[in-house]
Parts: sequence; structure tokens; C-alpha cells
Amino acid sequence: MIEEQIANFMSEYGDWFYIGIFLWTFFEGETIVIFGGYAAYDGILDPVLLLFAAWFGSFFGDQVWFFLGRRYGEALLARFPKWRPRVEIALDLLYEFKTRFILSFRFIYGIRNVSSFAVGLSEISWARYSAINFIAAGLWASSFVSAGYLFGHVSEAALGKGAKIFGFGALLVFIVVVWLLLRRVKSRVAAHALAHPHPPLPERAHPHAHPENGAAPAASAPAAGAPREKAP
Repeated sequence: MIEEQIANFMSEYGDWFYIGIFLWTFFEGETIVIFGGYAAYDGILDPVLLLFAAWFGSFFGDQVWFFLGRRYGEALLARFPKWRPRVEIALDLLYEFKTRFILSFRFIYGIRNVSSFAVGLSEISWARYSAINFIAAGLWASSFVSAGYLFGHVSEAALGKGAKIFGFGALLVFIVVVWLLLRRVKSRVAAHALAHPHPPLPERAHPHAHPENGAAPAASAPAAGAPREKAP
């Protein structure tokens, strides 16, 4: 049975699986964390180790994206102009919701991958972003580990002994459906961004901090309309 084979494989190479979770969530990895949560409910993985692997993988991944936005933001946007519409949406949300956006952007599909990069283009300091990002990564990891764990509990309650036979297949169907829905949301966000272009970044009230050179953030001309409030 394929479920038993996967369970045996994960039991034998469990330590490598945690490393894989860390590396996967360094980039993006809701589905693998849900799967890991299900495996933790089945006793195959340690839920605490799974949580910390996902937590730190997500945290360090977004720290890297923040660094790239802070140090090479405009150069990378010039090289990859397709990023710009989603970065603009992320900046709008950052300046409207401030800390709440950093805590929640991992759940905003379509701009999730560029959000930390966009925050790096703002004046928010390394220390402030790192502290909020650490909390946000923990909330994200806890949510998806819990989702997989809860799915295991529900499937066992609903299917009884059949959960061992059908639970894994049901989980795969669930993950595929979630993945397809997320792709659809992402494509809609990208289409909206292209249909509603923003002014170029230098013309917006999004100051670019460069604390490494000791200079104060340069003032930028506000976009048409009322100026935006800076994020704290």
C-alpha cells in the first residue's frame, strides 16, 4: 500500500524530512506542511520538530527576500519588471495596514512571494521587520501544521479504520484542490495588478531606507492625491 510505503520512508529518513521541510518553506510550502501535520497525527513525525522546521524555514526565507528588496530592490525590479505590479499591491497594503500586513501576508496568495521583498523597499528597519516576521512565521507554521493534524483527526473520526486506507488519498485530493485554488487566486491577483498599473515607485510616498550607508531615507514626491501615511 502506497501509504505504508510513504510512512516507512518517512520513518526511516525522518531527520532528512525535517531538513526538507526547512528548505521547502524557505521558499514556499503550505502543502508540504499540511502533509507533515497529517503525518504527525499518524505518529510518523514529531509535531514539535515539524513546527520549528517550518517556522524557521519560513522566517529565514523571508529575511532573505527582505534583504534583497532593501539592498537591490530597484535593480531587481528593472531586471524583472513583471514583479512590479504585485510589489506595488504589497506596498499599498503595507502602508494601509502596517504591522498587520507583515503578520498576515503569508496568507495573501498572489503577492505572498514578493511581500517581504516589497517591505524591504519601505523605511521599516531590519530590527522591526525581523521581530514581526519571526512572530508571523510562527503563526503561519502553526496554522498549517494544525490544519494537517486536524485533517488526520477528522478523517479518523469520519472513516474509522478506513482512515488508514482512504485518509492518505483524501489528503492528496485536499492538497491538490487547495493548490489549484491558490493558483487561481494568484492568477487573478496578477491580472488585477496588470489591469490597474500604479505610478513608478520613485514617484510614490514609499521612502527607501538604506541604513547600511548611514544616510537618512531620501524624500520622494508623493503620488497624485493625498500623501500616504508612513508605516511605523
